[in-house]
Amino acid sequence: MSQKKLSKFKVAHLTSAHPRDDIRIFHKQCLSLERAGFSVLLVVADGLGSGATRGIEVHDVGLSRGRVDRVLRVCRLVFRKAVELDADLYHLHDPELLWVGLMLQRRGKRVVFDSHEDVPLQLLGKPYLNPAVRGLVAKFYRVGERFCCKRFSGVIAATPTIRDKFLAIHSKTVDICNFPMLEEFATNVQWADKMDEVCYVGGLSKIRGLWEMVAAMNILPGTTRLNLVGGFSSPQDRELICREPGWSRVNETGVLDRAGVAAVYRRSFAGLVTLRPLPNYIEALPIKMFEYMAAGIPVIASNFPLWESIVADHRCGLCVDPDDVRAIADVIVKLAASPDEARAMGENGRRAVLTIYNWKAEETKLIAFYAELLSISPESVNKEV
Repeated sequence: MSQKKLSKFKVAHLTSAHPRDDIRIFHKQCLSLERAGFSVLLVVADGLGSGATRGIEVHDVGLSRGRVDRVLRVCRLVFRKAVELDADLYHLHDPELLWVGLMLQRRGKRVVFDSHEDVPLQLLGKPYLNPAVRGLVAKFYRVGERFCCKRFSGVIAATPTIRDKFLAIHSKTVDICNFPMLEEFATNVQWADKMDEVCYVGGLSKIRGLWEMVAAMNILPGTTRLNLVGGFSSPQDRELICREPGWSRVNETGVLDRAGVAAVYRRSFAGLVTLRPLPNYIEALPIKMFEYMAAGIPVIASNFPLWESIVADHRCGLCVDPDDVRAIADVIVKLAASPDEARAMGENGRRAVLTIYNWKAEETKLIAFYAELLSISPESVNKEV
């Protein structure tokens, strides 16, 4: 093993699409690696400038001017910056960066691809792609993904299902799930402080069940409101949803920082994750579901088999058909009318996160995977930590 200190190992995380404060990339992976002693670099394309934050060097290649510009121009800038940084290991976070990883690998660099989603399945549900060509695009991407990832040093997958897919491509594949950081959430949930509100935190679009959630608010009795936290996928979506009758019972917050999100959880008595039944969602592990659990509030989730098994095993919420507006409304009414039951579900969910679904366990796997790829003994990593 090399005798140089962990701080001498430069690891560069590359993204052409995610914000610099992305929860998975920055708050979890980058900060965990920095605490372990690695020298961590983050390459982004957000136009906010370069600098250092919390021990992480951030290198900005400039804001993209749309999806096509991001693929054709920004990725080249990311590649140039990656070469300039001369890191020991490169960690890719976007599908369009696969060719960047291939070029770095051909220069003798260690490269890891982090598959946040099952991209071929995700492409099948993209609304901006013509339905007639979605299948062809997904097949084309699948071939390129396999070609590149077979040549990389390893693959990180956001779920066990995605991990199993990549294990058939590369033996050095590990699942690093996007579970919550416990320190972000209150340890003692005060149910008496709850408002007559439920919440949804995440991207706002039709495929994520936005229309059904707002329609459910319109038929709810009483005064329950929906805290809607996140950004819209398009200005047109916001313009259209604002015309829906249920919008009058929505508290629109926009995108919030982590403290703001935690505050919304504290005032809400349940969290919605009623994503539509698209191929990429059915086997997903949405962070919002586990954050609701960590915050001690019951989950109202889509009745996908995987999600139903988690919710039922831990008795931490209720599952519904995400296309059934009346069913969503009925579950909200049930929890609002049964605060003791809702509180118990929230407590069950928090216990499950404390013991199973938390970032600390994933952090350990991430550092061990890096140590393996960089030929660092686990004992050396522990000493540095």
